[in-house]
Amino acid sequence: MVRDVDVKLLTDNIKEMCIEATHFLTPDMDAALKKATAEEEAPLGKQVLEQLQENLQIAGKEMIPICQDCGMAVVFLEIGQDVHFTGGNLMDAVNEGVRRGYVDGFLRKSVVKDPLLRGNTGDNTPAILHTEIVPGDKVKITVSPKGFGSENKSKIIMLTPADGIEGVKAAVVNAVKEAGPNACPPMVVGVGIGGTFERAAYMAKKALTRDVSVRSELPHIAELENELLEMINKSGIGPGGLGGITTALAVNVNTYATHIAGLPVAVNICCHVNRHAVRVI
Repeated sequence: MVRDVDVKLLTDNIKEMCIEATHFLTPDMDAALKKATAEEEAPLGKQVLEQLQENLQIAGKEMIPICQDCGMAVVFLEIGQDVHFTGGNLMDAVNEGVRRGYVDGFLRKSVVKDPLLRGNTGDNTPAILHTEIVPGDKVKITVSPKGFGSENKSKIIMLTPADGIEGVKAAVVNAVKEAGPNACPPMVVGVGIGGTFERAAYMAKKALTRDVSVRSELPHIAELENELLEMINKSGIGPGGLGGITTALAVNVNTYATHIAGLPVAVNICCHVNRHAVRVI
């Protein structure tokens, strides 16, 4: 049976989610950061993590964004195939939610109208919208405000099948090492392997929204995630780039089928807050 969903419901939720995501960590990220603070061995690294904890407490108490870069709004919609949107245009509804969230929430507006001519849009729109059709009659909304300190350090590497898993590991670890302190470590590393040029990037970005305590359902990929995290944390970059054993809090890997001649790898890095909010309507 078809379920009608007024796009106003999307607008209202996205507005609230923009404010929520920029002020509060998700429970999994909060737990991961607390664990890292307790386990960090380097004095300077531990001091950085303690300062981050203090910052989070102040942000929550005073309702101040946890980072001054409130990001560009990335919205994922997993839309049930039995949903029929009513009341207006879907993209317009998403952008209106972002506009209200950033204006009414007094969040920093960081989006420019044209990549070359620049010129701030004044309300952080347009958003980046990714849609996926799934079974059912629900809509899963994920709002991820993406700061560009870490976004600028992300990479796509078009490997060949001959590069194999060792080539994949090297590509991911090298991307993190090149990012260094500029990606605001400790970071979360999203990786997309397979598909095509653009599919790999999408998978890497979506991987950042997965609970950092949950490993891939594929045993060989779960093993790869654990190995990459260990390799990255042995780099010594540490919190704030000041040294330590906590360069990354998690490595989340998504995969997809690919061409016999290809092995695309995308690395999408996010800073220690890895902001996102998730709701199902």
